[in-house]
Amino acid sequence: MEKKESAKERILRVANELFYQEGVRAVGIDRIILESEVAKASFYRSFPTKDDLVVAYLELHRMRSLAHVEEARERHPESALDQLRFLMRRIAERMSRPSYRGCAFMNTIVEFPEIGHPCHRKALESRNHVWAVVESMAQEAGLPDPRELAEQLRMLWSGAAMVAYINKSEFKPETFSSAALSLIDGQLNAG
Repeated sequence: MEKKESAKERILRVANELFYQEGVRAVGIDRIILESEVAKASFYRSFPTKDDLVVAYLELHRMRSLAHVEEARERHPESALDQLRFLMRRIAERMSRPSYRGCAFMNTIVEFPEIGHPCHRKALESRNHVWAVVESMAQEAGLPDPRELAEQLRMLWSGAAMVAYINKSEFKPETFSSAALSLIDGQLNAG
């Protein structure tokens, strides 16, 4: 028997779809309430403010990103290097999807440029956490400079994420994969 979706889960699901496709600031609470078919009181019981909802949305994206790391670990339990390579290929695959609209964290940071804003802080914290995990994978793989590699991969991915969104028809996932794997192999050969 399938568990019924709670009002909070339904709100977050609808907000996730709308925020990702249209932008956080473009989507109002009234629309989320309407499309999630919950009472206004239920919405505010679940999320006292829109910022609380945005933070939950960003946490959902952080958990999804970490699920890709877990998938890499499960597929290649014996080799952190193969996990890292798998993760880069998985990222390229995700960027090539028709529904891809860039990075939820970067998009939110652009929409909330105020450094002290809770949405900006959560987006930056989430993005940094995900890339710290990539750095730890590189360290587990025995690469000589895991921090530098993680930074290089983050910069490469950040640019590729924007290209994949802006020039979707021209984006070639294999170009990202090839460049990312070259960075990994370059570290491997330097060690």
